[in-house]
Amino acid sequence: MTDINAFIDDKVKNNDIFLFMKGSPDFPQCGFSGQVVQILNYLGVEYSSANVLESAELRDGIKAYANWPTIPQLYVKGEFVGGADIVREMFQAGELQAQLEAAGIPVKQSA
Repeated sequence: MTDINAFIDDKVKNNDIFLFMKGSPDFPQCGFSGQVVQILNYLGVEYSSANVLESAELRDGIKAYANWPTIPQLYVKGEFVGGADIVREMFQAGELQAQLEAAGIPVKQSA
């Protein structure tokens, strides 16, 4: 396993919710990352994140890790959930909240 894969694997497996995004939760640097941050903040869940704009190696590595071409990428309990469109659709349908609660992560808001 390469260093970047080990870094990604560590973040995904050692955080209940992890978001690979462009920018930071306080300053998203793309609209799609901003949408996922808004959803997570609305739900009141704690999450960690990494800014893929800080490292080309991370930006390329996360795409290969999930075999998913776009960023942001959301992981819950080590499982890849999806990108912005999937997260938004799951949230609107109540599926994201159900998945989080099934994973033992309390949600403060519901859609």
